[in-house]
Amino acid sequence: MTIALAQAVVKLDPADPVGLARVDLEPGVELDVGGGRLRVREAVPRGHKLALIDLPAGTEVRKYGQPIGLATRDIAAGEHVHEHNLRSLTRSHPPGAPHAADGAAAGAAVPPRDAPDPAPPAQTPTFDGIVRADGRVGTRNYVAVLSTVNCSATVVKRTAAAFSAPGVLDEYPGVDGVIAVTHGTGCGMSADGEGLALLRRTLAGYARHPNVGAVVLIGLGCEVNQISVLTEDLGLEDRLVIQELGGSMATVRRGIDQVRELLPAAAATAKRTPVPVSALTLGLQCGGSDAWSGVSANPVLGVAVDRLVAAGGTAVLAETPEIHGAEHLLTRRAASPEVARALLERVAWWERYAAAEGGNLDNNPSPGNRAGGVTTIEEKSLGAVAKGGSTPLRAVYRYAEPVTERGLVFMDTPGYDPVSVTGIVAGGANLVCFTTGRGSVFGCRPAPSLKLASTTELYRRMADDMDFDCGAVLDGRASVTELGEALFEEIRAVASGRPTKSEELGFGDEEFVPWQLGAVM
Repeated sequence: MTIALAQAVVKLDPADPVGLARVDLEPGVELDVGGGRLRVREAVPRGHKLALIDLPAGTEVRKYGQPIGLATRDIAAGEHVHEHNLRSLTRSHPPGAPHAADGAAAGAAVPPRDAPDPAPPAQTPTFDGIVRADGRVGTRNYVAVLSTVNCSATVVKRTAAAFSAPGVLDEYPGVDGVIAVTHGTGCGMSADGEGLALLRRTLAGYARHPNVGAVVLIGLGCEVNQISVLTEDLGLEDRLVIQELGGSMATVRRGIDQVRELLPAAAATAKRTPVPVSALTLGLQCGGSDAWSGVSANPVLGVAVDRLVAAGGTAVLAETPEIHGAEHLLTRRAASPEVARALLERVAWWERYAAAEGGNLDNNPSPGNRAGGVTTIEEKSLGAVAKGGSTPLRAVYRYAEPVTERGLVFMDTPGYDPVSVTGIVAGGANLVCFTTGRGSVFGCRPAPSLKLASTTELYRRMADDMDFDCGAVLDGRASVTELGEALFEEIRAVASGRPTKSEELGFGDEEFVPWQLGAVM
């Protein structure tokens, strides 16, 4: 059987020596390559890489027109290219050294579009937002109950649970719920240093978040993360301390009373009014990626990001371990040498951090990523960077730092989804776009999480969890630009109050996971 190459394989750059199988390719299938035949030598699963030419051992293999690894043995045309014959460039890469070829085009990681980047709109698009007294704009309106330490987590959850029954909040229209923000740390840590500062920065970011109309803070009393420091920083008059109030149930009762006292004011500030999309800060995350994520979902999100930035909004790219090997594409877009240096310093920190733990950043592609066809960290990173679109990189932030710069910015976070998004939301993101190829059930309160499926098959198979289908890019039903424009409208609708799938399911309380740095003592 002979099949036209374009029907069986996606080639992302004319010079790429590999292509992605559109369908499962069986041994013996012949591909018409225009004037010749290419025989498939072994099974190549859908989404995995097929060698289009012979690749001698040591050859630099490219995808998206960029290096993704080195052939570990001779690879014949028609063979499956994956872990058994391809390794990351980082395994022979000294920490701090440049990665990919400097001569590559700055935008090469993003598949070509069918239209130029959008110009600033003649009329600024808007969404229906919740304008706070200090001018910040929310996309949701929650009352948050926060724990300073894991020891108060159960009390916090029971306090919030008192308002979870149907009808309890009916007299407070516009209040989206009472949420419990709990975590697994706050004590057993150094009383100074980066770990405690990072935790306090994260908690303060949630307490001040534009999607939070009121906050209750609950501590145990003897923890390292003393509640008095946070209440002073946040300007809160009331503080609930379990050891001072007479125990757990006494604190739960007082917490419930305090939430009831705050609900009328939270409801009074909940009126939605049209505001420019420049008030949006969009968090960008990918999780459960497959080989199609970098071809459909991430580039589609990149187009929407360009539209948002053109209208004056902000997008936060993150996951430092997952730009490793593709950081040169961002440094070339840096608004200043200082921004480029700040990004490279964060990448170098992660190389040292991984090495000190006896690890390597190429361990990053998860078993699910690899099963989906992603072999090396360079390959994963090149696809991940596409989420950031094509505009200049304006600033680099540490984990959970308040984001103040407009445009595309970067935040230093781990790649682990809940830890990464926690930092992004603490920085002020009032909405999150989450791309996935294998499937994710992630939710994130107080910020709505809009999940983008890389394939139509995934969108249909996990219909209860997926919000947006990017698979039309793969079968020609729509272009990257067309879907990016449609996604931008979806973002505006969700920002205006339309619930996401994870919100309908009530997900989001368990995904608050601050990054734990420093010794646990």
